[in-house]
Amino acid sequence: MTQEVLVAGETLIDFIPEQTGPLAAVESFSRRAGGAPANVAVGLAHLDSAPLFWTRVGDDAFGDHLRETLADAGLADTYVETDPVAKTGLAFVSLGEEAEREFSFHRHESADTRLQPGTVDDETLAEVEWVHVGGVTLADEPARTATLDLVERAQAADATVSFDPNARPELWAGDESSFVETVDDLLPQVDVLKVTPDDLVEADIAYDGPEATAEALLDRGPHTVFLTLGDAGSFAAATAEAPWTEAAVATFHDGYTVDPVDTTGAGDAFTAGVVAALVEGADLDEALGFANAVAAVTTTAPGAMTALPSREQVVTFRAEQS
Repeated sequence: MTQEVLVAGETLIDFIPEQTGPLAAVESFSRRAGGAPANVAVGLAHLDSAPLFWTRVGDDAFGDHLRETLADAGLADTYVETDPVAKTGLAFVSLGEEAEREFSFHRHESADTRLQPGTVDDETLAEVEWVHVGGVTLADEPARTATLDLVERAQAADATVSFDPNARPELWAGDESSFVETVDDLLPQVDVLKVTPDDLVEADIAYDGPEATAEALLDRGPHTVFLTLGDAGSFAAATAEAPWTEAAVATFHDGYTVDPVDTTGAGDAFTAGVVAALVEGADLDEALGFANAVAAVTTTAPGAMTALPSREQVVTFRAEQS
């Protein structure tokens, strides 16, 4: 299996509650592997597009579990690093009555904050077609510098760079302006942007409906923008510079009707669907529909990584919905 994609970022332990309600009222949790980029990487593997994955976990029991989980998903351990000092990051999740979730992170100086610039060599970047990064590793040094360095060198290698800001205000507490400035600086270096209205609020970017917002974002650097809108569906737009279209194009998908159990990781599943489809040569409309289906199936089971569907499940789901 060729590895045309490199994903970079955190791998964490998500503690998923056994009941709905505020975190203070939850008495028991189930351990699940998580972290947005890790979910994207495993999602791609489940869709028969296993990427290279650059991440860093602790030399502890949680790190052992995460390394085993990534290996079981079919991901190579080439860039799965073990930090000899720092612990594996943790995130506790609370679920609302409609399966919406909130996070409480425990990752102060955790292993994923200690990614080092230059770890992925130029030879590897010359071979991959696509590099995907998220926003969580931008909140701490040296991972911020390492992520920005990777993006810069990926661009120089003519790889398509995609970015999910994945705004987590708690991680930027006391320095919220840094998130705004970092997103501002990164957008001109990004080819594909996947974003939510909540991400835009945290990045101090006005949300003015999908069409106008996508147009404004395209003016800031990316040639393709995906806006996910929860149960309202999703919207995508691209300029003529995008390799999957010959002219500027925009498309909307109203999503699929499912009974959600847990929306954790749905956005990451969507991203995996987008990348898998576009790398395979799909046009924007097909990529959007496929990504929506991947995300919808993911919400019907608990956990993020454990709920990611196979390509066969997605194809079957779309056939049943048509």
